[in-house]
Amino acid sequence: MSGEPGRTDNYSAAIRSAGGDPASGYCPAPDLSCAGLVLCGGGDIESALFGQEDQGSNLPDQARDQAELTLFQAFYGAGKPILGICRGMQLINVALGGTLIQDLPPEQKIFHISVQEDLVHPVFSPEGTALNGLYGPVFSVNSAHHQAVDQLAEGLEAAAWSESGVVEALELPGYPMLGLQFHPERMAFGKRRLDTVDGAAIFAWFLDACRKGAGSPRRMGDARAD
Repeated sequence: MSGEPGRTDNYSAAIRSAGGDPASGYCPAPDLSCAGLVLCGGGDIESALFGQEDQGSNLPDQARDQAELTLFQAFYGAGKPILGICRGMQLINVALGGTLIQDLPPEQKIFHISVQEDLVHPVFSPEGTALNGLYGPVFSVNSAHHQAVDQLAEGLEAAAWSESGVVEALELPGYPMLGLQFHPERMAFGKRRLDTVDGAAIFAWFLDACRKGAGSPRRMGDARAD
């Protein structure tokens, strides 16, 4: 599990409560003895990594960007399950060749970020996706972000959207990977809230994928299903 220094407690608690044994760190080296990878939320990704100049991004943590791209490459190459949360979903898209909206426009931002607390809004997930199987076609989630996925990397599929058109989830058909724009660790177990779905189901899905073991190894640049 990779995240900001001192800000991985909620993620670790959710993994532990779901029956896992988390190992977290800031800019950790890849350790493929771990069954899967969680890429946590946090600050903005360096815009040059997806071929753009700064267009409203906050100051990036370049060391974290590079470390997590290396982590992704290692776990993806080994075919191991990957769960990306908020920034983590955005990093998955960038790692596979996609781009980001660096600063949501005002008409979308009002539904997705508040300086005081997480906002809550419905999302829509099509039949056949992991999220639809867990929660159905329409469900409520929390929200706290000013960036979002823009152009999808080749092979990735959007698995949920908000009413304002923001991509809320990503999947890679045939691979145990899920990217989420929302924060299930703040909707589960000790952080459970009644105005959203139970985020515990996400961590149960991830740990089940980890117990099943690695899938087919993948190469960077090959995001197609087997």
